[in-house]
Amino acid sequence: MGETETRAPLLVFSTTMRLIAVGREMQRKLEAELAELGLTMRHLGALGHLSHRPDLSYSDLARRSGVTAPSMLATVRALESLGAVSRTSSGQGRAAQLEITTSGRELLAKVRTIVADLDGEFLGPFDEDQRAALDAILAANTKPPSR
Repeated sequence: MGETETRAPLLVFSTTMRLIAVGREMQRKLEAELAELGLTMRHLGALGHLSHRPDLSYSDLARRSGVTAPSMLATVRALESLGAVSRTSSGQGRAAQLEITTSGRELLAKVRTIVADLDGEFLGPFDEDQRAALDAILAANTKPPSR
């Protein structure tokens, strides 16, 4: 056996490494777009969770986002300052109710457009069958979001 036959393939040609590289690039692009709206990925996650489950507490949101409750409190306060979320107190000792505002829903709509544009940029070279196949592969290997 020659020297080239015994060497392991370069990691850069690994599907996993390519997926990581593409994922990081897409995340960088999305984060740049979100920053123009005054949002971060954590803000987006909280808004997304609240849009599906407005009854979530700070602790629930924190658990779903993989952060501490104090960190989520800071996130929600930032969303309040953006006018994206409103908080109503239910009285002493009771959890505050969080609600996405009209402004928050408008921000989510803008983010959906941004994500669709990024999808189009990434998926441009693929035909519909290839897009469907890629989506099915990724869906089969992605943990569903917590509900």
